[in-house]
Amino acid sequence: MFTEFREFLEKFNVIPIAVGLVLALAFQPMVDAVVGLVLSIVAKLIGIDPDPETGAYSITDIAVGGIDIGSVINAMITFVLIAFIVFMIVKAIAKAGAQTTPAATPDQDLLTEIRDLLKAQQR
Repeated sequence: MFTEFREFLEKFNVIPIAVGLVLALAFQPMVDAVVGLVLSIVAKLIGIDPDPETGAYSITDIAVGGIDIGSVINAMITFVLIAFIVFMIVKAIAKAGAQTTPAATPDQDLLTEIRDLLKAQQR
């Protein structure tokens, strides 16, 4: 039973997925802060007055012809910012991974040693 559980963990990459989820949850407050900052700047630029209680700018209260479009605009900007931040992180990780060379496997080490011995015998 334990070996089946171990095989399940290995087959479905549960550990890397769990690590990614934990990092994403830890990353969320930083993304929320960046998105909030950008949305506040956008609200200030388009002339929205700050909330008198909190002093924060928000675009969620924008309505055109009685239709609340502020929350839609807010969701679209949030999505674009989060997608861009994730893109930049993936790009940085890919660039960092491209600069590293994978370590040789034991088979490759053995083949290299055999090649070197054969070259030495031919001389």
